[in-house]
Order: sequence, then C-alpha cells, then structure tokens
Amino acid sequence: MERFYNAPDRVVDDILHAAAATADLRVAEPESGLRILIREDWDRAKHGREQVAVLSGGGAGHEPAHAGFIGQGMLTGVISGSLFASPSVEPILAAIREVCGEAGCLLVVKNYTGDRLNFGLAAERARGEGLNVEMVIVSDDVAIHQAPQPRGIAGTLLVHKLAGYLAGQGTALGDIQQQARALCEQMGSLGMALKPAAQPGQQAASRSPELGLGIHNETGTREVAPEIADDAMRLVLEPLCEALATISGASPNTAWVAMLNNLGSCSTQEMGVLAESLLRQLGEGSVSHLIGPAPLMTSLDMHGFSVTLVPGTPELLAALRAPTSAPAWPGVRGVRKAPTFMPNTGQGHDALIDDAPQNAETTAVLWRVIETLRDAREALDALDASSGDGDAGASMQSGADSLARALDANHLTTTALAPLFTGIGQLLARDMGGSSGVLLSILFTAAGSALERGDAPAEALAAGVNKMQEYGGARAGDRTMLDALLPSIAALQAGNTLADAAQAARTGADNTASLTTANAGRSAYVPESALKGIVDPGAEAVARVFKTLARG
Repeated sequence: MERFYNAPDRVVDDILHAAAATADLRVAEPESGLRILIREDWDRAKHGREQVAVLSGGGAGHEPAHAGFIGQGMLTGVISGSLFASPSVEPILAAIREVCGEAGCLLVVKNYTGDRLNFGLAAERARGEGLNVEMVIVSDDVAIHQAPQPRGIAGTLLVHKLAGYLAGQGTALGDIQQQARALCEQMGSLGMALKPAAQPGQQAASRSPELGLGIHNETGTREVAPEIADDAMRLVLEPLCEALATISGASPNTAWVAMLNNLGSCSTQEMGVLAESLLRQLGEGSVSHLIGPAPLMTSLDMHGFSVTLVPGTPELLAALRAPTSAPAWPGVRGVRKAPTFMPNTGQGHDALIDDAPQNAETTAVLWRVIETLRDAREALDALDASSGDGDAGASMQSGADSLARALDANHLTTTALAPLFTGIGQLLARDMGGSSGVLLSILFTAAGSALERGDAPAEALAAGVNKMQEYGGARAGDRTMLDALLPSIAALQAGNTLADAAQAARTGADNTASLTTANAGRSAYVPESALKGIVDPGAEAVARVFKTLARG
C-alpha cells in the first residue's frame, strides 16, 4: 500500500460524502449517480429570488477545489466529474435546477473542452426551460504563448470569490458576468512541478521537472532543471510577468495580488520558502496582497506549485477581503516589508567579553576539541539516523563552530575554568539549539557556578551533570550522553587521570550499543530493533571529546 485509498472508483464519492458530513452542505443521493454538492441553507425560491446562484465544478482531483469553496460569499454549489474528467450534462443541469431562482445562475467554467461543452449544453437546456443562466469561461494559464484556448487553472478561484461576493451584494446576473469576465482578462497563472501526479491505483509517470503543467497531469510545455527554490520561482515568474504585461497592460508600478497554490504534495516548509522567494523576486511593494500559500487548486499529489497574479484594484480587494463561510478559502493578507528588531542578547552573556585573557595551552586544547567534533559530524549523524533525525553531528558541530567563533574573536576567557565554563554554557544556549545544546549549556553553566563557589573541577562537573539530570530527566542506562559522562566524571572524582576518565567514557559509550530500551531522548520513541548494536551518538561525542582532552 502506497496511498490511503480504498477502491479507486470510490475515491470521488468518498471525498464528497465526507465533505457533506463535515460542512453545511447537501449532497445528491448516491442512488442518483450524480455528484452534486449544494449549500445546505440555500433555498431556490427564497435565496434564488434575492441573489444570483454561482455554480462551478469540473473533474475531481483538485481538492479542496471545488467543494471547499462552497459557502456564503463564494459558490452556491459544485458539480463533480470523475478524476480529471468533466461532469456530464445531466448533473450540471440538475444542479442548475436545484439552485436557480428568479435572479438567475452564473456558471464558472474552466477552459477545458469537456467542461466547456458539458456546461455549455447544460446552460442551453436550462435556458430552454426558462431559467436565466449565464457562463464565464476562465482561461488564466499563460503556459502556451498565444494559445487559442488557454486553460483555466488556479485563477478560477478568484472568479469564484468575486462572483460570490457580488451575488451576495444583490448584483444583477449580467453585471456579475461582466465583472467576472473583466477579471479573467486581467489575470494570469503558471505552474511547474518536480514530479507528476499518480492516479489512484496507478504508478506516477517518470518525468523530468516541467514548466507549464495543467491541473490534469498534462505534460508541461518544456522541461526545466531548477537547482533551488529560487530557480523554480524565477522560471515561473519571468514568463508569467511577461505575459501579463501584454494581457493586463501591467506596468512596473503595478501592485499585484498574488496567489501561491500548492499543486498537491509540497510540504509546508517548501511552500513557505517559495512564498518568500515570490515576494523577494517580484520586489518590495510589487505584491500588495498574498493568498496562500495553500493547497487550493491541486492535481492529486503533484509535487509542484502555481502562481496567479492579478492587479489589486480596490474593487477586487473588496471582494477578496469580504467574509465567506467557504471552509477552504485561506483569506487574503496584506504584504509589507517585514518589521525587524534587534534582540537584546547582552544580559546573560557577561562571561563573553572583548579582549578576553587567554591561556595558550588551554586555547590549543579547545581548538583540538573543536576539530574533533567537526571531524565526527558524519559519523555522529549516521548513528543518529538509526534513532533520531540524523542531525546529532550537525548539532555538535554547530556548538563547536560557536566556540570557534568566540575564540577567533577573543571573547572567551581561557585563563580560568569558571569563566571558561560559564562562557561555553552561554555560547551553547545561544547558538547550538536542540536538546543537546540546552543540556550541555546547563552542564557548563552549573559547573561554572560551582567553580565560582570554590568547588574542585571534578565536583563542579558532577554538579553540572546533576543539573542535567534534574532538568532533562535522564538517568544512567537511558541511552544518552549521560552513559559516557557519568562514568568519566566519577573517575575524575575518584582522583583518576584524564586518560582513565577517557577510557571510562569510551566504555560507557560502547555499552549503549547493548541498550535497546531507552527511557529518554529520541531513542525512547524508536523500536528496539533499530537500536541494537548502535552506539548512542551523544555518548559517542562525549567519548571522543574526553579522548582528545586526555591527549592534552
């Protein structure tokens, strides 16, 4: 099993019935064989007399479109076909009959042949029955230069929002149609994907990254090879802006409304990075408002995104800002230059000073520890990959790099252990991050305080470890760095040499390979089979550091 589907031919019906069960919607009886969702509160005689009904739809597979955009202020209802296939005339006509009152009904249709034909014929038949029906065809895709029939893609949602808003204001059908068409003439969309979609029950096709894909998993207009997110965004924005300069007469001073759409399987982090890239590449002040990033008009699990741009006129912004009960509408947010502030890091870092006194021998030992941790990065990451997220080495290196920067800047005192330990604790708290960083910061901070009180170094380290245990909750045998720290510090407390302490740390670290039940740290969430024979990375790091210290 690779995806959470039941029978492939039941996917659409499962989705529609789940939507009707969790939102204020009515769904066509399954026995009808028609896939229609209507606003639960909509009454054709009452509401249909007062305002225009707005219907849309098309093939399924674009969730949350179209069902997620039904609600006051957006769509009155939707008609769904099978995956990537237009609904037939009968369900479209049935939906028109269900919602169309005296004020009429507007059909918002994406410019695909099947949608145009089926919605168009349904409209003609409805008119023959005396119903007042008009249609708007959305063709916002700019992927194919001077295409005679540009496709309708994510920009369709802006038409839903405008038409739904105008309908709620009591605007006449002809005026809504006119304003919706004007919006269609001003906007453009373009998408790209690293990987195509996989239909239920089928394997995804193997294709290179492509620019200009439709939302039905069509092949793009050309293959591309972006190396980073900025490359991908630039590949989309350059032709999109060029096309809009012709379509909408946009100037360099145009303030755009941008919509960033997840085509299916981009992570939240990827979409956040793409949003930053979008705003930065268009330039400060060029985007007045942003919709998304969010999955809005998807293509099953396509790993890609699309951008829609339209000039942000006051009339459009009023419609986009207006409230709606449609559950999937993400809202529109104003864009500004991010306000910044300078964090106050002065307090708590008093051990880090300018022109800190240096002891050449101690400083040299610290540099050897730094190199030890840097050299150990890959090995520690590999150990951590078995029980955590594979970043133990990277975390240790970040701590080592922070120490290196302090030494280079002459900010860390190395002539006495108390300020040295306190300074290391402050560096790790500020720069290392993660649980290892804060635990080691606690150790060095507490040890520094103990040294200030006059404790011997071994006793000070023991005090630091006690604080680690107090706050971290780990104990010996819990498969953490403590399994190397505790025996090594005990050796020092007993009056043994650093070499003895290093051997104790090594033995303790190696013993973690036989500990398959962890009670603390990430290993506590990992099955025993994944831990057997694997040394804990924190304990391994401690053993390597003690070995370096023993060499002097």
